[in-house]
Amino acid sequence: MKKIYKIIGYIILILGAISMILPFIYMLSLSFMGEKQIFSGGINFIPSPFTSDNYKYALENANIIRYFCNSLIVAIATTIGQVIISAMAGYAFARFKFKYREPIFVIILISMMIPPQVNIVPLFFIMKQLHWIDTYQGLIVPGLFGGFGVFMMRQWFKSMSEDIELSAKIDGCNRWEVFYKIALPLSVPVLVTLGIFTFITSWNSFMWPLIVTNSDIMRTLPLGLANFKGSFREVTDWGALTAYCVICTIPVISVFLLGKKYFINDILSGGIKE
Repeated sequence: MKKIYKIIGYIILILGAISMILPFIYMLSLSFMGEKQIFSGGINFIPSPFTSDNYKYALENANIIRYFCNSLIVAIATTIGQVIISAMAGYAFARFKFKYREPIFVIILISMMIPPQVNIVPLFFIMKQLHWIDTYQGLIVPGLFGGFGVFMMRQWFKSMSEDIELSAKIDGCNRWEVFYKIALPLSVPVLVTLGIFTFITSWNSFMWPLIVTNSDIMRTLPLGLANFKGSFREVTDWGALTAYCVICTIPVISVFLLGKKYFINDILSGGIKE
């Protein structure tokens, strides 16, 4: 009976994986098809003839290189900043005892329950007062702080053995040295996991860049994609649009593949405590 349940489980997982990857494969196929084949009817995964004109058109007409660079700068800066801040804050909440520690942490948890749309208006006015509208600072700084990252790092540091840190203190390490020489190296899997989540969230962000940017040179890829598909175009070039979408997904897939090892290790060790 257990084998039957196991086989059923594998079948469900395989079907789920196919349902997730099939649309991407079809999008990749469409990006190499001509307009006639795209609208020929039916579902065809093999381009005939195979053409790269869609990518050429997207690169030449969508200012995609500028949008790509903007998204890359914002996503990398946001990821590095949030990982550093979350690690420091999480360690402080896990290891330091200070006044109002628990109430402050509860407030951080409550902030995770507030829809991000609620914060857009006050954030916009803050950016306006700082003269950060249509700047990289306005795109990056609001994404440096996140309750999820602080919570994630706190739980990880709380699960770590205190004996290792005590040994380091006996050897003469101060608090800062214990943090970056002991705690951080041991938390690489969860740091990479947080970095993957943060990068993907920042890369796919649409609403905040839409609010805080005015000029075309500051747009990110999601805004460029919406503009490329915009209603002002009489006819949508679906081949070029799918090519644009494929280009948008390359960094996200690359980041996940690079951090996959640590991501899986974090999941496998998530329930292991002293």
